[in-house]
Amino acid sequence: MSSYNDDTLPLQPPIRLPGKATLAAAVRAAPLAEELKPEGDDAEVLALWAEHCRERLAEDEGLLLELVRLFLSREPLRGETSETLTGLGLVRGAEPYTLSWLGLWVARQIIAETTGQDIPVMGSLAGADAATLLHGLRSYPESERGEELAGWLKDRDERAAVDEIASVLAAVSPLSRAVGVELLSAAFGEEGRRALDRLLEEPKLGAVIAARLGREERQPSPEEIAWVLVDMAAALLEFGGETGEVIESIAMGMKAEEQAGTIAILAFGDHPWTGQVLRVFIEHHPDERVAAAARKALRRLRGLADLRG
Repeated sequence: MSSYNDDTLPLQPPIRLPGKATLAAAVRAAPLAEELKPEGDDAEVLALWAEHCRERLAEDEGLLLELVRLFLSREPLRGETSETLTGLGLVRGAEPYTLSWLGLWVARQIIAETTGQDIPVMGSLAGADAATLLHGLRSYPESERGEELAGWLKDRDERAAVDEIASVLAAVSPLSRAVGVELLSAAFGEEGRRALDRLLEEPKLGAVIAARLGREERQPSPEEIAWVLVDMAAALLEFGGETGEVIESIAMGMKAEEQAGTIAILAFGDHPWTGQVLRVFIEHHPDERVAAAARKALRRLRGLADLRG
């Protein structure tokens, strides 16, 4: 099922879902349950129903897109509801025609399969390691982030939790790293800030932390400037931000000639997102001089990558 495939789908906020027993009960109560006869324990019933939903929606691209639209907009269905969507228990049978718990559950699976985005479920990160936590929290609004973090901390020693988060900052994605820095600086008090202080002298990571926290006493070395610029832009790109925001994060109001010079130095960094950031400038920058500089930088980046092996 690949009808809905949007590589630029912004990160979606978490959803709330009941447990398997409640979802399976909704399946058994769905209008089409008598015809499709889902049998077995709760996990088996849900697996069978998910497959039935995929098959029915694959037959009608309009229904598939409507289900995804309802999920992304969180708004009621316009006009009359589809008998298929209500029959499968995905849309409530009375106005307002919004997605049911079952509809949210199925739509989340379909979006994961078609876009690769695994939309988080509230409470699902409690047993995760720190890297998975930061990855999951990327799309959380502030209030939900605090709730999820509280669940993660419930059976953990706070100091050990701080150390665990600090230990993964260098290895996670740019946006996950930004989330981790924010958590340590704002959610963990003095303990978190001390952990960040200890990381300031780390190559690359320390420069990113200093840039995000405005720590002017820790200036990036010439080799780190490209890494910091790419990391900041990549976090916006990862979130699904507008290309204009990504460009401005590096352009910072500079004239085109200055931007072209800044773009040129990006090729000399080894940030894993450099190529993706340069492609944004190539494809979307309004000034051809800057786009040309980005194309040249991308060629140089590839050449240097070959030399590094």
